[in-house]
Amino acid sequence: MDLQQALRTSGSVRRFTAEPVDDATIYALLDDARFAPSGGNRQGWRVAVITDADRRQHLGRLMQSVWNEYRQHSDVTTAPFAVIDVDGNPSERPTSAEVPPDVANELIDHITEIPVMLVIAADLRQIAMMDNDLDRPAITGGASIYPFCWNLLLAARARGLGGVITTFLARAEPSAAASIGLPPTSAIAATIFIGHPVHQPTKLRRHPVESFTTIDRFDGPEFRG
Repeated sequence: MDLQQALRTSGSVRRFTAEPVDDATIYALLDDARFAPSGGNRQGWRVAVITDADRRQHLGRLMQSVWNEYRQHSDVTTAPFAVIDVDGNPSERPTSAEVPPDVANELIDHITEIPVMLVIAADLRQIAMMDNDLDRPAITGGASIYPFCWNLLLAARARGLGGVITTFLARAEPSAAASIGLPPTSAIAATIFIGHPVHQPTKLRRHPVESFTTIDRFDGPEFRG
């Protein structure tokens, strides 16, 4: 597939057919994805291929609780789990003594049936966190992990597969760690699901370049080609 076409038509896939994806194909996806860039070329990603149904169900239950909470707060102006609100103040999410009811989720509801489930961890010993000392949550370490995750999805797309990156399990990391043998020096960065898509979305809607690009300063004039 033409690279530009792949970049502009690779939407997230959350529904998969029952057609399996064999180990050789999973290996090939990982083999392509490993050429992603990373800080110092340290390649600090680690991947667990989750095949055991009971383990998947356990992780799915953890993800369900996070999804319920996410949906509970999805009607507020600020994105759920955002660290600051629309005015730049520390975000305060509504709290409730009641446990939110389960909300349907295509991935979680069928977690034992999806052909490929990968948990991606970041080896924190291998990642330079350049903004670690700033007075806000650090985010720059993701630059050494998420290109690998996106390479996985592009590699899948090139083979007629589809997939999606999720981060719900990261919020439940303390409860998930023992189940997946997560080392204390690592952190869950993403969970990726891959399979043969029921439908591959290709007509994607995104904001135009002018809406997010300015000249010289972030409050400068719009950049136009």
